[in-house]
Amino acid sequence: MAFARAATVSDVWEGEPFACRVSGKPVLLVRFGADVVAYADRCAHLGFALSKGKLEGHVLTCGAHHWSFDARSGAGLNPRDACLVRYPVRLEGDDVFVDVELRAS
Repeated sequence: MAFARAATVSDVWEGEPFACRVSGKPVLLVRFGADVVAYADRCAHLGFALSKGKLEGHVLTCGAHHWSFDARSGAGLNPRDACLVRYPVRLEGDDVFVDVELRAS
């Protein structure tokens, strides 16, 4: 695994999508309490940046065509057969590391 530093936990505010680049790839970080999840910052529909959408509770909605996803798991809500590309995350102290080479299971 090739984890690279993406941000600090304090950079990622709960309830607000956080866009960053990891190893040159656009990444979206979302925080739920002490947990941080990472996704490719692109909607499963047409690739629009999800960081430009909105997060309400655990529902992440694309700003382009309003596809929605469960931001905790990346599973599609509307439509249900879509899903986000999720990356493994490792927290070390206040640092958030993401491996953009592998998909999380």
